[in-house]
Amino acid sequence: MSQIRESFRDRIVEILDRIVADQEGSLNAAREAVVAALEANRLVYVAGSGHSHILAEEVYYRAGGIAAAQAVLDPNLMLHTGARRSTLLERVEGYAEVVLSDYPIGEGDVIFIASNSGRNAYPIELALIGKERGATTIAITSLEHSRRTTSRHTTGKRLFEVADIVIDNFGVYGDAAVAIPGRPERMAPTSTISGVFILNAIMAEAVAELAERGIMVDVYKSANMQGQEAAAEAMIKRWQSRIKGL
Repeated sequence: MSQIRESFRDRIVEILDRIVADQEGSLNAAREAVVAALEANRLVYVAGSGHSHILAEEVYYRAGGIAAAQAVLDPNLMLHTGARRSTLLERVEGYAEVVLSDYPIGEGDVIFIASNSGRNAYPIELALIGKERGATTIAITSLEHSRRTTSRHTTGKRLFEVADIVIDNFGVYGDAAVAIPGRPERMAPTSTISGVFILNAIMAEAVAELAERGIMVDVYKSANMQGQEAAAEAMIKRWQSRIKGL
C-alpha cells in the first residue's frame, strides 16, 4: 500500500515543481495585484464552490495569513447543507450576482476564483462581475480539464477565458491523479493541495515585497500560541468592520 502514497507524493511534488517553473509569469502578476490591493488598503477576496470553497477558507482568518483576506462563502454552494445541491447551484446563471450582493467588491480589490473545471456558471460569473466592478480577477484552474470541456454558461466562455490572470494548477482531467490497482477509477485529487500552495505562496510573497518597502500589513498569529490571545483579538477588532464574518 505504501506504493500508492509514494505515487501520490511524487505526483504532488511534480505538480508543485511545475507550478513554480511554468507559472512564474502568472504567479508574479498575481503577487503584484495583491501588493497593489494591500498597498491601497483594499481587500483580497477568494471564492469557490463545492470543494473549491476550501481555498477560500484557507486564506480567511488564518494563522500566517493576511487580515485583509475575505472568503466569499455561501452555504448553499458548500457541502454541509446539501452536497448535490451545491453541484446544481453552481450551474445556475445569476446565482453569483446573488452571492456577491453581500460582498462590496470594487475598484482596486482582487478576487481569486478557484474552479478546477472552470466550466460552470458560478465561477465564470464571479469573474465577469468582478471585472465589471473594477477588481482584478485571478483564476486558479486546471487548463487540461477545462480545455476538454464545454462551458455551461451562455457566453460559451470558460473561466480561463474571462479572468484577468490565469494560474494553472496542472491537475489532470478529472482531478484524481493516482491509479488504484484492480479499480478503473483513479483517486487522490490534487487541486486542493496545489491551490493552497498557490494562494499561500502569493500572499507570502506580497507581504515580503511590501515589507521591503517598509509597508507592514496585518498578518494573523495563531490565537492558540501562548500569550497571543490579546493580539489576535485586537486584530479582529481592527478588521471586523470590513471583513464579513469576523
